[in-house]
Amino acid sequence: MTTERRVLIAIISGLTALASPAIAHHSFAMFDQTKLLPIKGATVARFHWTNPHSFVVVEFNGTKYVMECNSVNLMSKAGWKFNTLKAGDKVNLVYYPLRDGKPGGMLKTITLPNGTTLNAW
Repeated sequence: MTTERRVLIAIISGLTALASPAIAHHSFAMFDQTKLLPIKGATVARFHWTNPHSFVVVEFNGTKYVMECNSVNLMSKAGWKFNTLKAGDKVNLVYYPLRDGKPGGMLKTITLPNGTTLNAW
């Protein structure tokens, strides 16, 4: 094998290794998708409009719940914007809980203070 061929293989291998995290995706096994739970009257603590997944953090009865959402692109198509939620907003939500029982899960829908319901998945 020539030196040029070895260098080319090394470059391709390196680029492939760098690209792998970008195309990787985590499992949704941590969420119990056989259960949907509601929370009525939660207060938005933070809204993270980020990729690969956005997050909504709400407080309810003294407990913080971290809710995973879809990508910015898919949420935009469902009517979300970077400023859809603000800290202090009172919301109702439905979510798939974490299997380990910790507070949080995968957000299914959220009802905004104005009555609009948006899908997060």
